[in-house]
Amino acid sequence: MKLKTLLEKMEYQLISGDVEKEITDVIYDSRKVTKDCVFVCLVGANVDGHDFVDTAVKMGAAAIVVGKDVRADGVTVIKTDDTRKALAVMSANYFGRPAETLKTIGLTGTKGKTTTACMVREILEKGGIRTGVIGTLGIMIGDELIETSNTTPESYQIQKYMRKMIDNGCECVVMEVSSQALKLHRTAGILFDYGLFTNLSHDHIGGVEHADMKEYIECKSRLFRQCKVGIVNTDDPVTPTILQNHTCESIETFGFGEKAQLKAQNDHLIAAAGYIGVHFETSGALNLSVNVDIPGKFNVYNALAAIAVCRHFAVSEQNLCDALNEVKVKGRVETVSVPGNYTLLIDYAHNALSMESLLNTLREYKPNRLVTLFGAGGNRSRDRRYEMGEISGRLSDLSVITEDNSRMENVMNIIDDIKIGLAKTDGKYVVVPDRTDAIRYCMENARDGDIIVLAGKGHENYQDKNGVKTHYDEREVIQQILQGR
Repeated sequence: MKLKTLLEKMEYQLISGDVEKEITDVIYDSRKVTKDCVFVCLVGANVDGHDFVDTAVKMGAAAIVVGKDVRADGVTVIKTDDTRKALAVMSANYFGRPAETLKTIGLTGTKGKTTTACMVREILEKGGIRTGVIGTLGIMIGDELIETSNTTPESYQIQKYMRKMIDNGCECVVMEVSSQALKLHRTAGILFDYGLFTNLSHDHIGGVEHADMKEYIECKSRLFRQCKVGIVNTDDPVTPTILQNHTCESIETFGFGEKAQLKAQNDHLIAAAGYIGVHFETSGALNLSVNVDIPGKFNVYNALAAIAVCRHFAVSEQNLCDALNEVKVKGRVETVSVPGNYTLLIDYAHNALSMESLLNTLREYKPNRLVTLFGAGGNRSRDRRYEMGEISGRLSDLSVITEDNSRMENVMNIIDDIKIGLAKTDGKYVVVPDRTDAIRYCMENARDGDIIVLAGKGHENYQDKNGVKTHYDEREVIQQILQGR
């Protein structure tokens, strides 16, 4: 592709060279520079791409995109105000602007993005609309799951995988759009068909993320300056601020409040062995009676958000109801089918805050016993271990303490720290250091009406021990135990 084509829809200044050059790729990591590529200099928290201009030239880059004054002989130099925006626009051009072919749904909010994205995909696929997902669990295209390091990957990756989705027959993409991604312009150049706001709470403040709540909210609000239809939770007090200066063609609302266009009502918990969820009904834009196979009343909001988006697509009311009654979100209070009159769950809760929220939610179902299996990560804050021990001791009927990514630490030292927190409570506990043995203990000692939650690993498929990562998927472990292995 000619450089001038890559630069379409981008404001820039030509410092040297020409834009008629043929470019082989768009690269933003100097270690991956290839002959005749364009190298985009990004400024990160610890590394500045401008420091590697000479390296990129020596490795054969044909052009350099910069945001600072640099010297680079023999190559084309393009200067722009924001190289991250430039990377996003150039990546979109390089992959043929796939967002203009796909129906695009962008989800933002503090909580619920992953669950809502999975619900949307389940509904659309039920209706025969092949849908890809980009988010916390990775990139989902059909049965393929590609791991990513961020909720919203770098712009080049987003564009690359949207193109792959099209090549694999997808008509739609659902994307979790994090505040960090909006801050760093990873979705720049995409005009979403639908932008969705779930909720906002105090999170991601400090460090390299957001300076304060004001910046966090402002970054979230950017989604509604790059989407056609905005769909928002009218019950969240931050919603009016999120919508300030929006450029949407229309705004739609969902929630429990009287003013919501899609309104939820008559919500209550539902439970049976192997199934814990929530029921609710909708009125206004759509009249439905819905069961959701994921526990917690907060999942009414997630399901309501999914319905609010999906009603714009060619899916039936039966598709909506069936999908929500069957949806599974990997590692998010995920039920695993087992024989016996008890419920077995896998969840990613791996700190005190998430564990407290999870266990309080499960207690609402009034189990015979709430059994919590968990460990704590090695080479991490010891305070986290004390806190998790105390939370589980207070809210569980039985805690089963085991390993969880002990890394370079001794597992028993981590367990001893957890026991310090447990000692502040009257909670019963057992110690089973090997995680597989611990899961087997829980299953063999399950009682009728128990809810057993395996906390900490969630969607992870590895165990990090003694500096070595080995494959470890709790779903596979459960099946091996059931088969007597």
